[in-house]
Amino acid sequence: MTATGAAARRPGPPGGPPTGGFPGRKGPDLTIGPIGPTLITFALPVLGSNILQSLNGSANAVWVSHVLGEAALTATSNANQIFFLMLGAVFGVSMAANIMIGQAVGARDEALAKRVVGTCTTFFIVLSLAVGVAGGIATPHILDAMRTPPAARADAIAYLRVIFAAMPFMYFFSFMMMSQRGTGDSRTPFYFSLLAVGLDVILNPMLIIGIGPFPKMGIAGSATSTLIAQTVTLAVMLIHLYRRRSILVVRPPEWRLLIPDFTIIRSLVTKGLPMGFQMMVISLAAVTMMSFVNRYGVHTSAAYGAAAQLWTYIQMPAMALGAAVSSMAAQNVGAGKMDRVERVARIGALYAILFTGVPVLTIYLTDPWVLRAFLPGASPSLPIAVHINSIVVWGFVPFGVAFIFSGIVRATGAVWPPLLAMIISLWGVRIPMARLLEPHIGADAIWYAFPVGSSMTCLLAGGYFLWGGWRTSRMLEVTPSADAPDTGLGQPMMDESEAITDEEIRRQDLKRETPSAPNRPGSEAPAG
Repeated sequence: MTATGAAARRPGPPGGPPTGGFPGRKGPDLTIGPIGPTLITFALPVLGSNILQSLNGSANAVWVSHVLGEAALTATSNANQIFFLMLGAVFGVSMAANIMIGQAVGARDEALAKRVVGTCTTFFIVLSLAVGVAGGIATPHILDAMRTPPAARADAIAYLRVIFAAMPFMYFFSFMMMSQRGTGDSRTPFYFSLLAVGLDVILNPMLIIGIGPFPKMGIAGSATSTLIAQTVTLAVMLIHLYRRRSILVVRPPEWRLLIPDFTIIRSLVTKGLPMGFQMMVISLAAVTMMSFVNRYGVHTSAAYGAAAQLWTYIQMPAMALGAAVSSMAAQNVGAGKMDRVERVARIGALYAILFTGVPVLTIYLTDPWVLRAFLPGASPSLPIAVHINSIVVWGFVPFGVAFIFSGIVRATGAVWPPLLAMIISLWGVRIPMARLLEPHIGADAIWYAFPVGSSMTCLLAGGYFLWGGWRTSRMLEVTPSADAPDTGLGQPMMDESEAITDEEIRRQDLKRETPSAPNRPGSEAPAG
């Protein structure tokens, strides 16, 4: 084993999780150690980031609804569906980059990891600029296709055009956050999420109502605060990673790595686009369901928007666990530890049931009081939102389990089966069910379609996990280091060759520090 390989297996600080990889990598080695505690430790900062993002969205919704009214809330709900659709377009390539970096880290291949980072940097810059410009031009036509209520259309256009201007910064921010998780570091992204959300929450009311030197921008101020917060945080994060000499930053001597590697581009496209298309399928289905809801007027649309604010919190634990199992699986796939990948999946699914069930039960117990954060107590939308939640929220439990299985499967590079499962459950079950039953039971057809579609997703994802061929798929060809299989129990062990290498390094360091002396018989250290 080389010196670099030996360094990759040295344990971390006493009392902490073992670290690994190569210079510029921060965080635990996800290929060793007990699975359950490591999964929770990795997922908690991801969950914290998700909570912060949702709190930010909720705070924005509170300011918009209470200051600007229900029509403005409807405008942001419609615009945010498009916003999530655009983020879904980049999710796939972000996830593909995450998985490739994770597999390279698991295989201890620093050169491959750096090539992935350089190529992805160029790719994301070009993609984000194209989406931002195209989206800004097409905004009115997109909202018309969604049948946005006329009372909310002007506000939705103003809000969404600023969001599209922010899209290049959001795309690259998302890429950098996911790449850090690919290296095993979920804490640093949490800290920068905290900064971004803090700035957004502070700036939001100032720009909506015009406090102090800030102009009064109305609903556009909510989007502008997001633009400023994302841009400032991205700049600070890049400076931090540069000073830390992270492998995720391309330094001037490495600028040649920005020339795209077409093998990596091919993997980004062939593996990333199906994952991105999966998110777009979800977002397009949400937009379609929103168009169904909009036919029932502003009160139902506002009720749906308020209920959806709570749904983001229900989904957060499963999404955090999904990110954790995907990063863990990617590193273990790179290390060739497929038995450990199987155990990560099963433990992650059990955690998803537990941690999704708790917020579901909480919502059932606290409605309608919790909804009053988004809707005034006398609003006619409030009882509608309570009714929606009573039908929909239990369906997030099977959705959470499906999210875990899909994350594991995608981490190997098998990206088409999760996409097909999502197409079947959303476009083959959820939307047709809502459309067919709506003439008979009205808006309830929309609400019942949500849990039925989620259950179908779980059945399909679980079936492919059990019997599919994902175990032989790979994102990139990597050669794992020759480490002994890890059982996931107890402390990591060094093999004999690694111990010998470490001893050689120690003796070389000692020779450099000791003044040279004439050779004498017997003065050499023993070779063994």
